Amino acid sequence: MGRSIEDIWKKGFRNTDALEVPQIDKLYSQKSIHIIDEFQRMFRVNLIAIVVFSVVFLVVSYFLYIPVMGIIFFMVSMFLVVINKSLLHKLEKVDKGQNTYEYLKAFDRWIKMQVKMNEQISRFLYPTIFLSLVFGFWFNTAEDVYLGERVVNQILFYFPDIYLVSGVPLIGIVLVVLIMGLLAYVGDRIYRWDVNLIYGENFKKLEELIADIEMLDN
Repeated sequence: MGRSIEDIWKKGFRNTDALEVPQIDKLYSQKSIHIIDEFQRMFRVNLIAIVVFSVVFLVVSYFLYIPVMGIIFFMVSMFLVVINKSLLHKLEKVDKGQNTYEYLKAFDRWIKMQVKMNEQISRFLYPTIFLSLVFGFWFNTAEDVYLGERVVNQILFYFPDIYLVSGVPLIGIVLVVLIMGLLAYVGDRIYRWDVNLIYGENFKKLEELIADIEMLDN
């Protein structure tokens, strides 16, 4: 009898110029495009959500008398959005007209590049966000006095011999530095947990689709 479904399927995936293009190839091509389009949509929504939240937080921080926190958080968020917008632009340049397997592999390479870059950014992002919280707390004004200064005065009342550095307890500086160091150390893991929570199902579908095609090619 004629060629098997498996032979036709392999040919359809690997040779876009084949005279006999099976329907199953068209089905998987549409499925791969759907997966990537869905990821792009979710990615854009996520970036928009970051922009909206950072702007709202910037405004709210002004009325809560913690503008330093709002400004730092806004700047870090915009940096993150700009970087990922640039990465998304590279993804949109992927040629959807190429054969299914190469299209999926190109997307898979982009995913790995995007995750790796954001892992590196996260080592800087999370410590900076924490520092913005510390500054926001410190520079919060209450009765024309920074909240941080009021706290230090209370500490000095109970521990008058505590060592200060530029008016700040040394133990507090050490604690902040240690927490920032810890966040820098685990920042990539926090990001991986976050990205798997949001996009894990898409990644799983992608891996399964690539595995199916590679199994048929063997």
